[in-house]
Amino acid sequence: MATVTRVTKIIHHSAIDPSSIFTSCFRNSLVFVCYLVLVLSSNISPSFGLFDENRGSDLYPEILRDEVVARLHQLGGVSDGDGYLERTFMSPAAVRAGNLIREWMEDAGLRTWVDSLGNVHGRVEGRNASAEALLMGSHLDTVVDAGKFDGSLGIISVLAALKVLNINGKLGELSRPVEVIAFSDEEGVRFQSTFLGSAAVAGILPVSALKITDKSDLTIQDALKKNSIEITEENLLHLKYDPKSVWGYVEIHIEQGPVLEWVGFPLAVVKGIAGQTRLKVTMRGSQGHAGTVPMSMRHDPMAAAAEAIVLLESLCKHPQDFLSFDGHCKSFSMESLSTSLVCTVGEISTWPSASNVIPGQVTFTVDLRTIDDMGREAVVYEFSNRMYQICDKRSVSCTIDRKHDADAVICDSELSSKLKSATYIGLKRMTGAAIQDEIPVVMSGAGHDAMALSHLTKVGMLFVRCRGGISHSPEEHVLDDDVWASGLAILAFIETQM
Repeated sequence: MATVTRVTKIIHHSAIDPSSIFTSCFRNSLVFVCYLVLVLSSNISPSFGLFDENRGSDLYPEILRDEVVARLHQLGGVSDGDGYLERTFMSPAAVRAGNLIREWMEDAGLRTWVDSLGNVHGRVEGRNASAEALLMGSHLDTVVDAGKFDGSLGIISVLAALKVLNINGKLGELSRPVEVIAFSDEEGVRFQSTFLGSAAVAGILPVSALKITDKSDLTIQDALKKNSIEITEENLLHLKYDPKSVWGYVEIHIEQGPVLEWVGFPLAVVKGIAGQTRLKVTMRGSQGHAGTVPMSMRHDPMAAAAEAIVLLESLCKHPQDFLSFDGHCKSFSMESLSTSLVCTVGEISTWPSASNVIPGQVTFTVDLRTIDDMGREAVVYEFSNRMYQICDKRSVSCTIDRKHDADAVICDSELSSKLKSATYIGLKRMTGAAIQDEIPVVMSGAGHDAMALSHLTKVGMLFVRCRGGISHSPEEHVLDDDVWASGLAILAFIETQM
């Protein structure tokens, strides 16, 4: 049967020659799109989103779609902000959200508790309580002025799938325990330290983290105590799960990018999560009067910063023009850099920040991400060297502080294979026909709790399409039918544990 695929349609509508799509993508820096097109082995069906709602009760739309969507909106209304969504670690809204999620866990037939870092747990033991447990979940906290789907979808959809099993009397037939965790902090908004909840469970949260303070000089320990949770160094260490007791961790999350919408597919399996380095660059020069210091005599850190930022952009767009690989580097590093490297200067400040004053100091941040850890280090090294040259040329001083480093995480091939099969099954149930298309496999440029849990166990992730690729915004949105598709895929995955 001849079909016109969604990918071909998009190519033609964009006036792109299909034969030159790889060149066009690379030239336009459509990094993740290029990678995805490389891994798609066949056509994309244009029919997703046109589901037959009369196919039978095995689709459970009232739970996996309608109830999940309603709960997403309900949880999205639990906020510390007036007129916008904000839930930070152990804030009043975060505590209320945790209580609501705990009710939903119990509604799904799970035993629940809250640990000493505010993580909300729901667990079913299945037929063998001593078997290695499957962990699933995501985070309940948000950024400021957030969307309703980031984090929440990965909790509520899993609970809906377990509720379906509970209603059908199959929850107790699971061959291993399944535990859902709503992590108390992933975004790191309040204490500027990401993955607090999942890092504690993985055993990588240092005891010193309890003394980190927020803008009100309250420590993490204080915030917990304020909510009647006493945490000590000893019981923080006890939060770590025994790796021998865990089979794996699976997280469902919105894509937070445009690739799935671009190719017309509701779900994708995640191959890995990019590693990340955050830098704080400080440049100091000679502060002076804007009208009296000749241009040739200035030591202007603003001009130096501008040159360095443009350099960073060029380096990250075209790393092959800057980096040379010797015997210590493999040739594939250049390919992985070219398809996954992204760099951002997201914050810049000056002192004294007056229109008629040559700045004395400029500070800016650098966020650098790629799936290739060795390549990431090479880029940081190259940027640092060239930036110091700029500073020397302009007679300003500069320092670079590394504020954060996280290695890339490659998702487990076994879990990824199971998630791909479950996605096929879920979509087949929705469409009523076999899915001939290859399930997309993508990289994640954003960090997730799975990064922290990878220190404990093998991890897998499933992405859900979001409108426009928009996230961390009130405009964040997932189609109801895509919510349904993710629920059916999760259900099919959990059923492999029967």
